[in-house]
Amino acid sequence: MAADGFTVTEWWWVRHALVRGHDGHYLGRLDPPADLAEPAALDSLAARLPAEAVWLTTPLARARQTAEALAGHCGVAMPCVEPDLIEQDFGLWQGRGYDAVYAETGEDAWRSPGTLRPDGGESFAEMMPRIAGAVERLSLLHAGRRIVAIAHAGTIRAALAQALDLSPDRALGFQIDTLTVTRIDRIAGERPGEIYWRLPCVNR
Repeated sequence: MAADGFTVTEWWWVRHALVRGHDGHYLGRLDPPADLAEPAALDSLAARLPAEAVWLTTPLARARQTAEALAGHCGVAMPCVEPDLIEQDFGLWQGRGYDAVYAETGEDAWRSPGTLRPDGGESFAEMMPRIAGAVERLSLLHAGRRIVAIAHAGTIRAALAQALDLSPDRALGFQIDTLTVTRIDRIAGERPGEIYWRLPCVNR
């Protein structure tokens, strides 16, 4: 989409469907399947997504399965897999309960969660430039298009941090529920590096 010298690339971020049996636990790169047992919820979400768009998903099953189900409802081709959009790597925290990790990390988990790095993993602060780089690369590749990206809560929070220039800790304050849409528009001007952002909706 282009208007008056500006190119608007719309990002329609969708968090994957619910994963049963893992409430209160870090998933990260673990790969359990999505629960797609509620077709009405998928129908409702699919009806809100743009008819003509580039469809992307992460490599993890919960995102891929959600993307494939939504693509089927929308009658579009299978989404392309984008590894750079994958969830934060929680290392040794993966599969563990939040309470157990908080008990070990103490006040750091509350005072500076964005920079806290799990053993063998990455901090949210380290994830942010990965997502920002992917958003920039894909925005240039698909400039002026609508992009539907089925991803993860951490991925979407990192994209919000990029658009709003937020610190890691502040970005983690966003609630991103399953099967919700967060739309972020990247608006590029004619001058080099002239980028603006617009947020029509978050977690809807």
